[in-house]
Amino acid sequence: MIGLYGRVSTEEQAKTGFSIDFQVREGKKKAGTDDVKVYLDEGISGEFLERPGLDDLRKDVKDGIITKIICLDPDRLARKLMLQLIITDEFERRGVELVFINGEYAKTPEGQLFYSMRGAIAEFEKAKINERMSRGRKEKANQGKVVKNNYTYGYDYDKQNNANVINEYEARVVQLIFNLFTQPNEIAQGINGIAVYLTAQKIPTKRGAKVWHKQVVRQILMNETYTGKFAQNKWDTEGMLGNKHKSKEEKIAIKLRPKEEWIWVDCPQIITEFQYEQAQKLLGEARRRYAKSGLRKYLLSGLVRCGVCENTMTGRRQKNWGTYKLEYSDIKNTAGAKNKGCGMKIACDTLDTIVWDRVHMWLSQPEEIAAASMEETQDSFADQELERIEKDLEKTKAARKRLIKLFSSDIGMGEEEIREELKELADKEEGLKQRHAELTAEMENVQNYESSRNLLKETLEYYLTLNPDELTFEDKQNLIRRVVREVRVTKDEVNIITF
Repeated sequence: MIGLYGRVSTEEQAKTGFSIDFQVREGKKKAGTDDVKVYLDEGISGEFLERPGLDDLRKDVKDGIITKIICLDPDRLARKLMLQLIITDEFERRGVELVFINGEYAKTPEGQLFYSMRGAIAEFEKAKINERMSRGRKEKANQGKVVKNNYTYGYDYDKQNNANVINEYEARVVQLIFNLFTQPNEIAQGINGIAVYLTAQKIPTKRGAKVWHKQVVRQILMNETYTGKFAQNKWDTEGMLGNKHKSKEEKIAIKLRPKEEWIWVDCPQIITEFQYEQAQKLLGEARRRYAKSGLRKYLLSGLVRCGVCENTMTGRRQKNWGTYKLEYSDIKNTAGAKNKGCGMKIACDTLDTIVWDRVHMWLSQPEEIAAASMEETQDSFADQELERIEKDLEKTKAARKRLIKLFSSDIGMGEEEIREELKELADKEEGLKQRHAELTAEMENVQNYESSRNLLKETLEYYLTLNPDELTFEDKQNLIRRVVREVRVTKDEVNIITF
C-alpha cells in the first residue's frame, strides 16, 4: 500500500504556501490514485523526530503495511540532515520505495549528494529562521519594548504598543502582598499566611484560580518588575520546543541566563525599591521565621543560633528534677542531621527576657539606635579610596606586564632581579585587591544600614501606636522579628544581631 506523508509548521505554511491540502493533492497525483493512506503532522516542527503522524507511518512500515511512501520534499520528513538519513535508512532497510514530489531520489552518488545537500540546506534555513526571530526579539527589547505577554500579575500587556500597563485591581493586590510581608500586622504572617488570606478574600490569581499557593506569593515578592524594571532575555529555552515529544529523562530544562545578558525595560512602578529590598531580606529568613507552629509557642522561634557550633537552636520542653521547663537547645536528634550540636542550651524565660528588654529599649529610645550608626562621611571617603586603589591596581598590572616583557627579551635586568620585583608587585596587587574588597563590603554595610534604619523607623511608628502594657505574645514576637535578624548564644554572652 502507498503511504502519503505531509507536514506543515506555522512559519513554513505562511512562507511557502505548501499547505496540507496541497501536499495531499499533489501526492495523490504523483501516486496516480486516490487509494493511499495519509499520515499528517500539522503545526509540528520538523526539527524533532518524534511526531504523531511520522510515528504512525514508521510503525506501519515496520508492520509491512506500507511499501511505498510519497512526500513533497526531504525537509517534510525532517529539518535536520541527520534525522532525514535515519528515517530514509530505516525505510530502505525494509524495502520501502521513497518518492519525492519535488524531485527524484535515486540510489546513485549524485542522488545521495543532492539529497544530502537538500537536507543540509533545510537545516540551515531552520537555523537561520530561529536566529532571525531571536535577533528580532532582542532588537525590540533593546528599543525598550516588551516582546511578549509574560502574564505578570499587576500588569496587562498592551500588544499594540509592546508594553506592560498597570492593572489597577491587581496592582493594589501586589501592594497588599508586600505590605503584609514587610510591615507589622495582625492579618497574615509569612508567605503561607498571605496565600491563605488572599484565598479567603476570594481574590483570583492571574489565571483566575480561586486558590493562592505560597509559591505564587513568593514569586511576586521576588519579582523586581514591580520596582519599574522589567527583565527580558532572562531565560534560555533553546531545545525546549520538542519537550512534548520527549521522555521525562530527555526533556530539556529551562536555564537562567547570566544577569549581564538580561535586557532591562522600563515599566510602570507598583512598589518602591526600598520595600522590594526589604522583602528580599525578610525572604532569606522566612523559612525559619514562619515555620509551622508546634504545640508550644516560643518567642524567639527561628531566630536563635549557637555561637559555637553554628547550629540553629530550637525550643523544647525538658524534665528537670520532676519539673518541666522550656529551653532553647542546639541538639539535633534526627537521623539525617549533619551536625548533632555541641549541647548549648539556655532557658526560654532567660533568653526571652534579655532579647525583649533590649528590643524594648531600642524602640523606646530611638537615639540608642542612632548612636550605632556610621559616620555619613565614610561613604564619600570610601568612594575616593576605592578610586585610588583601582588606579594603583592598573599601574601595578602595567608594571608587571613590562617586567614580563623584559624577562622574555633578556634585556636590561638580571633574571633574579626581575623575579624579585615580580613577586613584590604580585604581593602589592594582592594587598590592593584585599583592601578593595574590604572597602566594598563597608560601603554595602552603609547602604544596608540605611535600609535597616528605615525598617526600624517603620517598626517604631507601629510600636508607638500600641500600649506596651497590653502587648500580646504575638505582638512582641512580631516586633522582635521586625528588628532582630538573629540571636547568637554562647556560654558567656548573648549577641543580638539587628537588620
